Amino acid sequence: MIKSPLHFCMITTFYPPYHFGGDGVFVYELSNELAKLGNRVDVIHCLDAFRLLSGKTSAGTYPNHPNVTVHTLHSWFRWMSPLATHQTGYPFFKLKRIGEILAQQFDVIHYHNISLVGGPKILSYGQGIKLYTMHEYWLTCPTHVLFKFNETICNKNKDCFACSLSYRRPPQLWRYTRLLKSCIKHVDAFIAISGFSRDVHQNLGSNLRIVHLPSFIPNENASISFETETGLDSKRPYFLFVGRLERLKGLQTLIPVFKGYPKADLLLAGRGLLEPQLRALAAGWSNIRFLGFRTSRQLKALYRGAVATIIPSLCPEGLPLVAIESLREQTPVIVRNLGGLPEIVEDSGAGLTYETTAELTSAMDRLLEDRSFRNQLGILGAQAYQQNWSAKVHLQRYFALIEDLATAKKQKISSQSSIA
Repeated sequence: MIKSPLHFCMITTFYPPYHFGGDGVFVYELSNELAKLGNRVDVIHCLDAFRLLSGKTSAGTYPNHPNVTVHTLHSWFRWMSPLATHQTGYPFFKLKRIGEILAQQFDVIHYHNISLVGGPKILSYGQGIKLYTMHEYWLTCPTHVLFKFNETICNKNKDCFACSLSYRRPPQLWRYTRLLKSCIKHVDAFIAISGFSRDVHQNLGSNLRIVHLPSFIPNENASISFETETGLDSKRPYFLFVGRLERLKGLQTLIPVFKGYPKADLLLAGRGLLEPQLRALAAGWSNIRFLGFRTSRQLKALYRGAVATIIPSLCPEGLPLVAIESLREQTPVIVRNLGGLPEIVEDSGAGLTYETTAELTSAMDRLLEDRSFRNQLGILGAQAYQQNWSAKVHLQRYFALIEDLATAKKQKISSQSSIA
């Protein structure tokens, strides 16, 4: 048995309020849920990396539980610090401070997106049970997303050098060495958030332990008024998109569908580099509305009022939190049949998949016209959330994994002592 409460260290490039969503939000939620249970949590993240990529000072307000201690790393070298990590695979300018923090006796060190906070080398630092959650595909893909040349799904032809340049990123020199293979051996278990992600990462090595453990979002039952939170008129039915406005999210394929679909509106919540082009594509169509950034309360209201949430991603996503958020609010999802997205529908029975525009339109028609069917899927989604993606279920599985790894380590040490 492992002792309780535990002392955790979360290591991630981005942590709220210095984040872009997705993995940063998950680390925040996990850290604070663990803290509520009486555990101590230290978080290491890189402010220099956030400033380099965003130019912003912060992104919202995120209060932490008193048991959470946040170490915000920054150096006099500023943007050169994450760039050095990106190129060498070492923490470099952040090494001394990371070493000081990891000198504490942590029971569990949990790595997330380490691309700019420490690179592969950080996996070898510190003592304790080591976990790594594969939120994206950084271990196998320099761009994290398996979306070749920002145009199509990667076919693993190893055009990584040219592909990185197409994203305006310098190729990573350490990927042409054995650094990654030597460092991943220090991790006790890799956490795949979807079955698809688990399969993608199988080629990392036959001796690595990869565990399928889906992400979670907290359960929130707050009473929310649609009009008060969103400031919108809810008389017309609408479909919802939530996420970054980028090419790989597929909005350039979704907007044209609604140009010929007067039955409902399309509401787009989010910001991104592709927004100017998408606004130009949607110009003149009153049933397509850009909402910009929305708070979590506003998004809850938007989910609850939508006919369905559409996820048209062109890259093979693992398990987007957007889908779980939608199901929690009893709103079905319509997802592209790609990556880990169809698993959400299979596991919940609370949505529809599509591959062609005709299939997408058919799915929209069915949910819009058959209210009973739509409500049935909504109920299934809420049930599936409680069974698969709630904080309670996730933490039960999380602690079971830690317990299992602790037992295995103890047995290994005992075996080695017997041999000696």
